[in-house]
Amino acid sequence: MGSTSKILTFEDVAKHNHKKDCWIIVNNKVYDVTPFLDDHPGGDEALLSATGKDATADFEDVGHSDSAVEIMEKYFVGEVDTATLPSSEVKKNPAPPVQATTLNNQSSGIFLKLLQYLVPLLILGSAFALQYYGKRSKSNES
Repeated sequence: MGSTSKILTFEDVAKHNHKKDCWIIVNNKVYDVTPFLDDHPGGDEALLSATGKDATADFEDVGHSDSAVEIMEKYFVGEVDTATLPSSEVKKNPAPPVQATTLNNQSSGIFLKLLQYLVPLLILGSAFALQYYGKRSKSNES
């Protein structure tokens, strides 16, 4: 990505919306992903459905790896003029609520992972305790 980046309008980007010419917008950057369609792990439909709109939310919802972000850089075309984005596109990516939701999801995710380990351990511990006390009471009766 050079210091003189091309500025493209949303309308310019939206014209590139088919399998032989596919451009997407992620984080106000435009990428020509046409050569990557066949190699995309989610299939070409995932990328084709992201054309004609700001695909930032879709991209972030999937949770792409750092290497995926690095790979994207070789498909960089320019930046989108945010003033040309449809108003519904601008409203789709409010940063603060996304961050707040992420924090809530992380804390509940940690709780669920903790439960996934504790519940089986409690069941296993109860089974061993019952077995131990069962054998002990039988040996006391003899």
